[in-house]
Amino acid sequence: MAGNTIEIVINADNNASGVLKGLHGEMSNLAGIAGGVLVAGLAAATAAFGALTAATIFSVREAMAAEDVQFRLAAVLKSTKSAAGLTATELNNMAGALQNMTAFDDEAIGSAQALLLTFTNIGKDIFPDVTQAVLDTSAALGQDLKSSAIQIGKALQDPILGMTALRRVGVAFTDQQEEMVKKMIESGQGMQAQKLIL
Repeated sequence: MAGNTIEIVINADNNASGVLKGLHGEMSNLAGIAGGVLVAGLAAATAAFGALTAATIFSVREAMAAEDVQFRLAAVLKSTKSAAGLTATELNNMAGALQNMTAFDDEAIGSAQALLLTFTNIGKDIFPDVTQAVLDTSAALGQDLKSSAIQIGKALQDPILGMTALRRVGVAFTDQQEEMVKKMIESGQGMQAQKLIL
């Protein structure tokens, strides 16, 4: 009888050992899965944090750019004593409307408007057309809005010399158009000359 007891104990030990080994293997597998889930979770959390940080930085930069444009518009309107006859609100509304029809954002358009305002011979009646011409010129020539605003602003500030400057960047005028502009300027029809150039 004592031999039977020992045999049972040995079998029980062997069975328990096999169960424990199997349990150890399952626990190792479970630990591996949990570790993988933990690593994946940490990677996802890091990516989400990175995306949130990038979005926050982008938003702050956009807000700073918008504030900068508003500051420049206000400064130019003040320094020129609103020679163009437009308010900041009107300029912002114009930029917002043009943004929806072009590849340029309202901050870029606002910056171009601030430059155009420094050319005090450009009045309220043609300012929207001038802004549109700046956008079209930049798109056609593949150049930034600042360059186009300066070129067109100079051309409209002094139409006779301005036609020569525009010709250098590829805008062609006929001899008849140049003569018409000269006659308009001589007869005091500056806005008509500007419209012809536009």
